[in-house]
Amino acid sequence: MTTISMLINGEPCAAGNGATFERANPLDGKVATTAPAATVDDARRAVDAAAAAFPAWSALGPGERRALLTRAAQALEAKAEAFAAAMAAETGASAIWAGFNVHLAADALREAAALTTQITVTPSEGDRSAQPLTDADVEALADRAVAPDVASVTPLITGSALLQQQGQVGYRTGITGTTANYADVTNLDLVVGSFFDEQQERSKAKVVVLGPRPVTELFAGNAGEAIGQRIRIGRTTFRVIGVAKPAQNDDVAYLPFDAARSYVLGGTDEVDSVIVAAGSAQAVPAAQQQVTAVLDDRHRITDSTERDFDVRAQQDFIDQASQFLTFLTLFTSAIAGISLIVGGIGVANIMLVSVTERTREIGIRKAIGARRKDILAQFLTEAIVVSVLGGAIGIALGIGIAQMAAGIDLNGQRLQTLVGPDSVLLAFGVSAAIGLFFGSYPAMRAARLNPIEALRYE
Repeated sequence: MTTISMLINGEPCAAGNGATFERANPLDGKVATTAPAATVDDARRAVDAAAAAFPAWSALGPGERRALLTRAAQALEAKAEAFAAAMAAETGASAIWAGFNVHLAADALREAAALTTQITVTPSEGDRSAQPLTDADVEALADRAVAPDVASVTPLITGSALLQQQGQVGYRTGITGTTANYADVTNLDLVVGSFFDEQQERSKAKVVVLGPRPVTELFAGNAGEAIGQRIRIGRTTFRVIGVAKPAQNDDVAYLPFDAARSYVLGGTDEVDSVIVAAGSAQAVPAAQQQVTAVLDDRHRITDSTERDFDVRAQQDFIDQASQFLTFLTLFTSAIAGISLIVGGIGVANIMLVSVTERTREIGIRKAIGARRKDILAQFLTEAIVVSVLGGAIGIALGIGIAQMAAGIDLNGQRLQTLVGPDSVLLAFGVSAAIGLFFGSYPAMRAARLNPIEALRYE
């Protein structure tokens, strides 16, 4: 085999017109790498191309050559990586979007799940001839002889009134008049104090349990300070005995049923709605039928299409909420998936541009001993780093948007958002996976470049 001795990039090499182009390790003389077949003429042209590109290359020391290559690589990468990071940011934002939890809806579903024995009775809307629900209806529903599966009946009257602490500006809030068992039936928890009892209910005691919003407006959010304070509700003074924990409806004040009717809301014997609790979750269908039968009899309903009331089990609301959350999950996942694909294609395109612009650099690296797996690892690492950095930007954007959305008032309910650590970890993992997957083809293309052709590249 005819060979030629030469210096490429200042290191001894041997090339022949056989099947290999070999680079010898300068420390032990052993062959370190092999490249595709090259002839003597090919080798000479490679040397000429390298010398033309770097006329003083052989005069530089190893450290200087390394520094020059580093500066060249940085210059070539600067343009591509800036845009690639912007594209990769989309992957992080998409992952955060996929993991984003609309906390208000989830809380509502969890609260509903705990109330599976509830049945809500309300008057039909829009029918002027409809009979209202009355105290007599409530008493009939509580009769265990005709409704044996009904465990409790809780009437409600609702309205609004001005709450005012002495010497301060008033605040208008919702008023709910109800019975002493309301807190147990609805799983209403208190931050401090207690709910009114049956004796206070029967005696029309002038006591009130405030929701979080009135406490914020009247007492700067200090629940402990509110206990024992006297506030005017309408024209009557009430004593605060409890403060409720945040729930779906925070803007409310709870009064004993007869006290609310006598001192604040007025009215006759009508009620706005009734909460019926079945003895167990299994007894809900039977209790629902019994409630419907009792009201049909009292309101003289013979045709089900003419009913002037609605009877809805809490399980119906749970099923509707579950369907909505399922649709929301699928919708956001589809958006996230499309965004990830678009972002990944952007990363792949920019890495391909980077490979094209750095063809000479790749040729030089291979000429001085870089193996195919070294080039592959280099470009895969670059793709992953760019994607993860973009993912970090997306995570920051997602958290920022979630914080801005938190506290938005939606019809008296404050939107709560949560970006958990699992979402952040998912974003980083997805970003790295996108970089690995979409960076594989550009990296393999770079690793397969012929060093001779790469050095000739203009």
